Amino acid sequence: MNPSPSHNSPPRKRLGFFSRLLDQASAAERYRLVTAQIQHAEAHGFDTAWVAQHHFHEAEGGLPAPLVFLSHVAARTQRIRLGTGIVTLPMENPIRVAEDAVVLDLLSGGRLEFGVGTGGTPESFSAFGLRSEDRARIYAQHLAVLRNAWAGLPLPGGDRLYPAGPQLLSRIWQATFSAAGAERAGLAGDGLMLSRTQPRSAEAPHASLADIQNPLIDTYLAALPAGAAPRILGSRTLFVAEDRQRALQLAELGLRRSLARAAAANPGGPASQWGPDAPLAQLLAAYDVHVGTPDEVIASLRADTALARATDISFQVHSIDPPHADILRSIALTAQYVAPALGWQREDALVPPAAASYPLPIPALA
Repeated sequence: MNPSPSHNSPPRKRLGFFSRLLDQASAAERYRLVTAQIQHAEAHGFDTAWVAQHHFHEAEGGLPAPLVFLSHVAARTQRIRLGTGIVTLPMENPIRVAEDAVVLDLLSGGRLEFGVGTGGTPESFSAFGLRSEDRARIYAQHLAVLRNAWAGLPLPGGDRLYPAGPQLLSRIWQATFSAAGAERAGLAGDGLMLSRTQPRSAEAPHASLADIQNPLIDTYLAALPAGAAPRILGSRTLFVAEDRQRALQLAELGLRRSLARAAAANPGGPASQWGPDAPLAQLLAAYDVHVGTPDEVIASLRADTALARATDISFQVHSIDPPHADILRSIALTAQYVAPALGWQREDALVPPAAASYPLPIPALA
C-alpha cells in the first residue's frame, strides 16, 4: 500500500473521506450516520476513511474515542482503510493508545492508518491535569513511547507490549501547521498530514492555502531519509451537488453556524469583526471551501498546487455540515467525477449497492 519511493513519479493517489462527526444530531445518531457515510464511501471505491478526536466540545467534534469508533466501523466494512485524523497524543496514555491501536489493526485485517498531532482545543488540557503550553514537549515524549512499544522494545519496568505492532511503525502520520513539524515528520519517515484550512499570518493575510502548504511539503521532502517513500495527505473541505444553488444555500447555512460559534468563542477575533452578515464569498474564502457542481469543484481543486503534490487526498464536508443525504450524494459525485479528474483511479471492483444508487432523496433546507 505504500507509495513508490520516487518523488518525481507519484503513484496512484488514494482517495479519503474525513469526518469530525458533526452531523446535527445526538452523539449516538452521529456515530450511526458517519458509519453509514464510511460504508457509502467504501461502496464508491474510496481508499481511506479518517475520523478526528475531540474531547468535551460538541461543536468542535463529536468523538473522544476514535479507536473505539473505528473498531465498530471495521466490523461493518471490508476493504476501506481506517485512519485517525488525529489522536491528540499529549492527552493520552501512549502505552494504552499503542495497545488499543494494535488490537484494532489486527481485528480490521491490518487496515489502520495512525495519525497523531499535538491537538486539541487549548482549554481541554486542564481536565487532564496538563497545560496547553506543554503540549509539544509531551507530544514528543508520548510519540517516542508509542514507537518503542510497537517495536517491541522493553518499556519502563521491563515489560513489552503484547501483541506488539511493528507493522504500524510505517503507518504513522503527523499533522502539523509548521515547517518544524513537517521536518519532524520527514526525518522520522512518517506521513505528513495537511489541514483543510489553517491560519494566515499577519504578513500574508490573503495567502492561498497552497502558498502556505507548499513550503511545508518542500521541507518534509527535504527531510525524508534517502529511499523513504513520501506520504502526503492533503485534506480539503469539499461539497458537491448537481444543483449549484442548493450547494451554496447549504454552504451558507453551515458556514454562518461556524461563524457564529467562532465569534462567540473568540469575541475579539476575525469572525466577530466580520459580523453575521459577512458576504458568502468571504466565508468561502476564509474557510477554504470548495463547493458547487462537479465541474466547478474540479476547476477549484485543480488550482490547488499543494493538493496536486499529495499522495493521498481526503475530503470533508466541515464546516458546511450539510444533511446526511446530501453528504451521501456528495460522496458519490466525488468518486464519479471529481476525484478521477484529480488523478484518482478506483482500485476495487465493488459496485455501489442498490440502496445507495442515484438519485438519493434530498431533504428540504432547514
